[in-house]
Amino acid sequence: MKKALVISGGGSKGAFAGGVAQYLMKNKGKEYDLFLGTSTGSLMVSHLALGLLDELKELYTNVNQKSIFSNNPFKIKKVDGEKVISIRHLNTLWNFLNGRKTFGESKNLRSLIKRNIKKEMYDEIRKKNKEVVVTVSNLTTSQVEYKSIQECSYEDFCDWIWGSCNYIPFMSLLEKNNYQYADGGFGALVPIREAILRGATEIDAIILETELTQINKLPAKNPFSLLFNVFDFMLTHVEKHNIVIGKLAANNKNVKLNLYYTPTVLTTNSLVFDKKLMRKWWKSGFKYAKSKQKQDMSEFRPDISTDKETEEHS
Repeated sequence: MKKALVISGGGSKGAFAGGVAQYLMKNKGKEYDLFLGTSTGSLMVSHLALGLLDELKELYTNVNQKSIFSNNPFKIKKVDGEKVISIRHLNTLWNFLNGRKTFGESKNLRSLIKRNIKKEMYDEIRKKNKEVVVTVSNLTTSQVEYKSIQECSYEDFCDWIWGSCNYIPFMSLLEKNNYQYADGGFGALVPIREAILRGATEIDAIILETELTQINKLPAKNPFSLLFNVFDFMLTHVEKHNIVIGKLAANNKNVKLNLYYTPTVLTTNSLVFDKKLMRKWWKSGFKYAKSKQKQDMSEFRPDISTDKETEEHS
């Protein structure tokens, strides 16, 4: 049997996925042969492949806007206690005057990747023959591409992770090998089918959205917020399409597919990185995975009334 862990895109909501993965791997003792991530998921898979849960938690619960953006296009302010996002006109103007193709720049994220996914980790994953794969969208060819750590140099793999996370036009555009690359979520937000094509017989897929739509978007008040709404609309339908195709492929190949959705809406802007919230989401992911496991077990063993597992996340 070949077991796979698939983590969808979702920006700062990746902290929730970290909590789910921690429960599955540390408390349930699950081991995976294939780790496949898109966008924020691509940031996580190297650590997960080596079981570095504590290091991943430290990373995901301590990043902020400065950790990601070298030129931040967002302005965040509180109105009646709520965070409201608007555009930093001077920052975007500066980018355009310097011939950039995007509103903001995420070069700090590239440095963050290099500091936290070290060459030693890359070498160890390859030595252990772990299959770690990240998703990128090739805008030049209009194709989704999957980059395996076993087929890339260290520098190239760091580039692919960065490219997979770049939610353009708000973050940097990766230009490599005469092609332009962007967030893998534009083409495959939840790459379940790819995991099946790579031979997975059992898949745990962490999806950083609720299973059912729970809120309506507020009306756009400017071109910036309208663009966000349009992107959210498209990505929501990409996600649904990916899941439907994944379920059909799983049924056809007799693959066991376990889906872990967020039980509630975590945020309406996953490009805002708030350390306090992300710590909360990590704990929420852990608790959700634990409660889901108990629920799934009770369907087969209704007499189960206790859970002897100990939480290791606190």
